[in-house]
Amino acid sequence: MPIAERLDATIKRAISDNRIVGAVVIAKERGQTIYENALGLADREAERPMALDTVFRFSSLTKPIVATTALALVDAGLLELEASVSRYLPYFRPKLASGEGAEITIRQLLTHTSGLGREYVLSETELAGPAVQAVGGNRWHLSLDENMELLAGVPLPFAPGAGWAYGQSTDLLGAAVARVTGTTLGEAVARYVTGPLGMSDTVFLLPQGEPRLAAAYADNPEHGEPPVLMGDPHSVPNPAGTLTTFSPGRIFDAKAYHSGGSGMAGTAPDFMVLLEALRTGGGGVIKGETTAAGLGNQTPQLEQASGPGWQFGYFGAYLVDPIAADSPCAVGTMRWGGIYGHSWFIDPVAGLSVGAMTNTGLEGSDGIFPLDIRDAIYWPT
Repeated sequence: MPIAERLDATIKRAISDNRIVGAVVIAKERGQTIYENALGLADREAERPMALDTVFRFSSLTKPIVATTALALVDAGLLELEASVSRYLPYFRPKLASGEGAEITIRQLLTHTSGLGREYVLSETELAGPAVQAVGGNRWHLSLDENMELLAGVPLPFAPGAGWAYGQSTDLLGAAVARVTGTTLGEAVARYVTGPLGMSDTVFLLPQGEPRLAAAYADNPEHGEPPVLMGDPHSVPNPAGTLTTFSPGRIFDAKAYHSGGSGMAGTAPDFMVLLEALRTGGGGVIKGETTAAGLGNQTPQLEQASGPGWQFGYFGAYLVDPIAADSPCAVGTMRWGGIYGHSWFIDPVAGLSVGAMTNTGLEGSDGIFPLDIRDAIYWPT
């Protein structure tokens, strides 16, 4: 069966099984498009079909964009990988649980080995404090630096470099990027990455009522029932046994700080431009050797980082053991996703860049769907 038929069937099955509402999937092999299609609905309630130029809330697809921006600044001599974050953000001087001070480097932010954990939740005392009350109790409306100052007061669960934890490292990296460029994070991203690459749909803010924006859906707690339209906020149980809370309205909020870890929106074709730029050596926005390092294994000191068989680079997880990871991809494959329902990978051996965007979390990012897309591409293995 040709790859287009396999992928069409995979996406249609996920839609008919009520696992996702719609999807845009693009796959390129050595620069040639081998699949590109939009199926299902972008907005079920409005009966608006999915289109190639549908805009999605990127969530963690933001991370490799901001990482690329930071690496462009490394190439320009404005950031140093081994420099402490406190060099650029003097207020950020975290401590371990023992009270001992800790220094986090730019490299550790890129690799999520900084010790910073999941999103920081304000305490009742902080919520009642003058800084938060001055912005109506909405933490989004604190500045990026104000949020990072609060984060600096949270004890690190492990010494920087000694472990791996997925959390707010890229938000802090974004604050460093903004500081050294003297701009907002959005302006820095546009200047160094999205502008030069022509990613014109990739932004931190959308106008209310953006006609191309996909509605946001969540897994239905009733198995087999259609995904539910997200409220604001909306919480969904995740594989870690906790709750993932979404705030779909944030993308319209001009007062919200620019989150380097999750704040952008954009299209599948835009994101594919980034993937191909990285796969082919940096696309002119970062140097070839910098790109190669970013696509390499940057956490060899750890037994594993993001799961069995996986370590981590600067842009995502790095495959070191396909058997342990139960993956058909080659050693050196890099992958990650976005919690609103997205996944991507680059397999440099096969010359593949693949992006799969849905409007359904968590199925589109953490469910069976990303694995089905991967297997449809590699079949027969």
